[in-house]
Amino acid sequence: MTATATAPTPPKARPRGRYFDEFRLGERFESPRRTITQTDIINFACLSGDFNAPHVDFEFCKTQPYGEIIAHGPLVFSIAAGLLCQLGLNDGTIVAMMGVDEWRALAPVKHGDTIHAVATVAELKLTSSGTRGIVTFAREVINQRGEKVQTMIVRSMYLCSPR
Repeated sequence: MTATATAPTPPKARPRGRYFDEFRLGERFESPRRTITQTDIINFACLSGDFNAPHVDFEFCKTQPYGEIIAHGPLVFSIAAGLLCQLGLNDGTIVAMMGVDEWRALAPVKHGDTIHAVATVAELKLTSSGTRGIVTFAREVINQRGEKVQTMIVRSMYLCSPR
């Protein structure tokens, strides 16, 4: 009988994302910027089915203080989440978003506004399993004038570093 050599298993690559135990209280992450377009607003109305007048009725909006169609709150939230995702913090280490609290829309976002997001680590809590932890982020969405347009508290579960 002849022995067959097997190739050694290559080591598993470390994920790009941060593990729970790599986050620090007060640590601040700033996303890239993105300009909101009229197409974004109309496409989101079509995708979500939210055809409320502030988002699609140009004539109605002319009679309102904001004067033109405005982005849906959930659209701004989603784009901000995507911008933060581009930082790579979640790649291969996030388990789930656990919840959003104290979500506030502070100012309208119009087509042509450029937003970015800032997430600051507000709390760190290891789960009872000891293999995961909850990171609480205070998030702010900021426009090109430096105005906060949305704020929220977001809790996400991350894996802990493998031991």
